[in-house]
Amino acid sequence: MTPRAYHHGDLHRAVLEAAVQAVLEVGPSQLSLRDLARRAGVSHAAPAYHFGNKAGLLTTLAAEGFQMLAQHLTEVLDRTGSFLEVGVAYVHFAVEHRAHTQVMFRPDLYDASRADVVQARTAATEALAKGIATLPPEAVGPDPEIAALAAWSLVHGFADLWVGGALTQAERGDLTESAQAVARFLFDKGKAG
Repeated sequence: MTPRAYHHGDLHRAVLEAAVQAVLEVGPSQLSLRDLARRAGVSHAAPAYHFGNKAGLLTTLAAEGFQMLAQHLTEVLDRTGSFLEVGVAYVHFAVEHRAHTQVMFRPDLYDASRADVVQARTAATEALAKGIATLPPEAVGPDPEIAALAAWSLVHGFADLWVGGALTQAERGDLTESAQAVARFLFDKGKAG
């Protein structure tokens, strides 16, 4: 295959888009820069030029994923004022952006200390914390950080079960309705929404 000509700036995005597809097909640990170059129709050296190595590419994907997640959760909270809907938004993000989510939560594969990752992950964590702050104190309990961790664990675990196909059709139902029911369960009796 002959490398396609890209306008200045397009190659970076083309390699990232190829990486998303590759992660969906083979997972983040099996990703190779040579395969990405082939998928993007560019020289074998192009991905390394832009990202350095596989870890650099995955670091960029992780930062992009955390940034998108933070923006998505913030928009939902601003629009609805409902922490329950923030939980549902998290599940939808994880289902709709599976490749990013697979990379984001594999810090063993990328540089989690890189400034853009730290900043984006912090923004996503803060979006979740802002959602917790909308709940009544009796729903949160004495430790808001534990409440946020519990909420994150619950919605992330549910999303993993959904994406992984571990739920039966009866357990799955409609994604939004199921995610709402699961999120509602954590903070009890409708207090989360």
